[in-house]
Amino acid sequence: MEVANYNKIVNRDEITDAAVAAFADSAHIPERYVRTEEVLDGVIVGEDESYELPVVDMSRLLDPSCQQWRSRSLALRAGTGVSSRLTNHGVDEAVIQQMKDSTVQFFSLPLESKQTVAVREKGFEGFGHHYSRSSDKLDWAESAILMTQPAESRNMELWPANPPTFRNALENYSVETTKLAMRLLGFMAADLGVEQEELQGAFTGHRQSMAIHYYPPCRHPEKVMGITPHTDGLGLTLLLHVDDTPGLQIRKDGRWFPVRPLPGAFVVNVADILDVLTNGAYRSVEHRVLPDTERGRTTVVIFHEAAVGGLVAPLPGLVKGGEARYKSVELEEYIKGNFRALADGTRYIESLRI
Repeated sequence: MEVANYNKIVNRDEITDAAVAAFADSAHIPERYVRTEEVLDGVIVGEDESYELPVVDMSRLLDPSCQQWRSRSLALRAGTGVSSRLTNHGVDEAVIQQMKDSTVQFFSLPLESKQTVAVREKGFEGFGHHYSRSSDKLDWAESAILMTQPAESRNMELWPANPPTFRNALENYSVETTKLAMRLLGFMAADLGVEQEELQGAFTGHRQSMAIHYYPPCRHPEKVMGITPHTDGLGLTLLLHVDDTPGLQIRKDGRWFPVRPLPGAFVVNVADILDVLTNGAYRSVEHRVLPDTERGRTTVVIFHEAAVGGLVAPLPGLVKGGEARYKSVELEEYIKGNFRALADGTRYIESLRI
């Protein structure tokens, strides 16, 4: 089956001189960024109610003397529907630090340097804004999105060569996060009562992509959106905070809860494909980003794609003698539908529910 070409599905706008000027002096917000109604859509709780994501200590998950596999894995389930934060994850700290440093250095470059890897017309990869929306509104952010795995899917012309450390940093980080994702999926499989190979195999050989984001500070955060409300559309997401600037919010019970960055932790998001694979046992979570008034926010996000025999469908081991909660769809059709829905501000996964 032909692999879906993201470049034929997703459109992104370039970062222009005008955008840079707006980000630098946010006293006046250009109309394409004004999204007051969206920002105010839903109650934002006060700082005293900030939601503390469940913290999963991976060293305890890996400790055979701690508890039985299934009991240890239930800690992961505690975070489903609201994400979780993973500590003592085993990813080389030197690799993480080099990725952080390279990301900060990249966004610190002048625009003309970053434009050497700018998104091409009707393209997905490269430096630019987030995905284009049907409303023609833009997010208050700069982003670079790249395919990282498998190696043959990479477009090295769009991998930044400046700073000089960036490509090596991303290569090492990509390998480390792939290993981490597979370890997490092993625990999830134990929790679900299926063979590790069944869940891990759904991810093996499928694509991994990376997005680095910089959300400039804004004097009028009530008017702009760092990234629009959404659930992650692929399989498993690993988010790394480069700094301690807040901005991430999750929707829970109809209200938006700010999420405080936890030093040394990954934010683990169950994405829509994993929601389908687990037949709804692990649920994806809606989230958004609002800019800070004084400080910029930088993140590194890894996305893992998955499918079962070319299909986005519940794992066979979870529907034996039971009822599937989602219809099956070919991965290529799913990718197209997901990005169309993202542009429209809807969720494609809702169309798959039975």
